[in-house]
Amino acid sequence: MQNPFLPQPPRRHSLRKRAVAAVVGGLVTTILARNFFESEKKVKHPLIVDYGVDDPQFERTVSQLLGPPLIGGNSVTILENGCQIFPAMLDAIRSAQKTVTLENFVFSRGRIARQFAEALAERARAGVNVHFLQDAMGCNCLHGEEMKLMKQAGCDVEIFRYINLRFNERTHRKLLIIDGHTGFIGGAGISDEWDGDADAPDRWRDTQYHVEGPVIAQMQQAFLDNWIQTRGMVLHGPAYFPELKPRDGMECQVFQSSSCEGADSARLMFLFAIAAARKSIRIANAYFIPDDLAVSTLIEARVRGVEIDVIVPGPLIDQHLARYVSRSRWGRMLESGVRFHEYQEARYHCKYMIVDDLWTSVGSCNFDNRSLRLNDEANLNVLDAKFARRHVEVFEKDKARSHEITLPQWRSRPLAEKIQGNLGCLLRSQL
Repeated sequence: MQNPFLPQPPRRHSLRKRAVAAVVGGLVTTILARNFFESEKKVKHPLIVDYGVDDPQFERTVSQLLGPPLIGGNSVTILENGCQIFPAMLDAIRSAQKTVTLENFVFSRGRIARQFAEALAERARAGVNVHFLQDAMGCNCLHGEEMKLMKQAGCDVEIFRYINLRFNERTHRKLLIIDGHTGFIGGAGISDEWDGDADAPDRWRDTQYHVEGPVIAQMQQAFLDNWIQTRGMVLHGPAYFPELKPRDGMECQVFQSSSCEGADSARLMFLFAIAAARKSIRIANAYFIPDDLAVSTLIEARVRGVEIDVIVPGPLIDQHLARYVSRSRWGRMLESGVRFHEYQEARYHCKYMIVDDLWTSVGSCNFDNRSLRLNDEANLNVLDAKFARRHVEVFEKDKARSHEITLPQWRSRPLAEKIQGNLGCLLRSQL
C-alpha cells in the first residue's frame, strides 16, 4: 500500500496530456511566428535620392538594387478589363506550340475559368507542356471540374501552399508565358467577376499587359521561382528560354518579390521611385494602405513641388475594412496637397504607378503590407516616355470616372467609419 504522505509517481495519462499540450503549444507558436510576426529588418530611414527617373543613375540603381536589370527591345500593350484581357490571353494559349506556364491567384468556378481550363487542356492533349501554378487561397474550386479537366488532359497542375505552415503567405502573381516568347502580366483574376467592360457594380475594373521581347525571360524566371519551390522541377531549354529578338524600343524589367527573399524589395521599389520623382506621381491601386515611411515619402515629394494624384476604390469594394483603414491614413497627405479620387462605376482593381511621365510600374503589387511584405508578387517596370504617356491617358480616363475627396470631406466622414478605420489600423500588417 502506497504512503499518501510520500510523493506519488506521475501518472501516465498526465504525462501524455503534458506532452500533447507541449506539442500543440509549440505548433501554435510556430504558426503564429511564421505568419503574423515579421522577422526581417525593415527599411525605416528616409530615402534621399538626388537624381530623377530621367537620370542614367536611376536606371543603373534600379537595375542592380532591385533585381534583374532593365533590358531594351520590348513592346508592351495595355489591355483594359475582361473584354480585352481574356480574349487576348485565351488566343495566346490556343496558339501555343511548345510550352505554357501560368501562375495565378484568383481562379473561380464559372464561364471564364471553364474557358481557360478547356484551352489549357486542349493544348496539353496536343502535346504542349502546360504548367499551371495556382494559389490555394485564391481558388474556390481546387477539387472542381476545371481542375479535374486539366489534370486528366495532362496539364501539370500545382497548388501553391495548399497545406503549409506559411498559409498566410500567398502567390499573388499573375503570369502567363507562351512558348517562352510572349507573356501577360497584371492584376486580373480568372473569374466571371472580371468579365465584360467594368460596366456593372459587381464587376472589376482592371488592367493587364501583353509583353513581347527579351524581358519575357525575366517573366519566365519569376514563374520558375515558385514552380521550383512547389514542384521541385527545373524547366529549361529553348522551349522555355528561346532566343528573344528585340520587338520595340521599351526598356523593361520584371520585378519579383516574396517573403522568402528576406528583403524589403517591393516596398523599396515604390519608395525609391517616389523619392526620385521631380514632376508628377500618379498612383492607381486597389488597396492603398501606405505605412508611415511611405506617407512621409509622398509628403516630401509634395514639398519638392511634385503633383500627386491617387485613384482608389470607392464604395464598390470587396473589403470595406481595407477602404476604411486606407482613408484613415489620408489626413497628412491631403493636408500636403495629395489629391485622392475614388472610382465610382465598378470595383477598382488596377495596380499601376506613373512617375514623371517616364517611369511606369504595373502588375500584381498592391500598395499595402500584404503585397509589400507577405505575398509573392511580380511587377513590370517600364522606362519609356511613350508608354508612360499612353498610361497617363488610361489614368485620366479612370480619374474622370472617380470622385475627388477633399480635406473637408475627409474630415466629415461618418464617425462609425472613423472608428472602424482606426481600429482596423491595428491589423494593418495583415491588410
